[in-house]
Amino acid sequence: MGNQNQNNGSLQVELNEEMAQGTYANLAIITHSSSEFILDFIRVLPGMPKAGVKSRVVLAPEHAKRLLRALQENIEKYERVFGPIRIPDDNTFSPLSGMHGEA
Repeated sequence: MGNQNQNNGSLQVELNEEMAQGTYANLAIITHSSSEFILDFIRVLPGMPKAGVKSRVVLAPEHAKRLLRALQENIEKYERVFGPIRIPDDNTFSPLSGMHGEA
């Protein structure tokens, strides 16, 4: 992971060039235990029989709740500027149709 320093109460986060490219995912599977939440980000491609996990993030329950709040705030800000995000009916697009996951 990048170099993280604590200076004057602010955290400096380093984003290297490879990580800055990001990883595209169009499906997330979330599981949890009493002590952690596991977020698996997956890229499903049409016609491909398998979909691999591209990234896994493990969070403490408190951090999962903070992520939920941060996502909600950012979605609200986005929708104020760009309008409502439309989600098609589950019957319209289901990346899991005929697929079986393995973790």
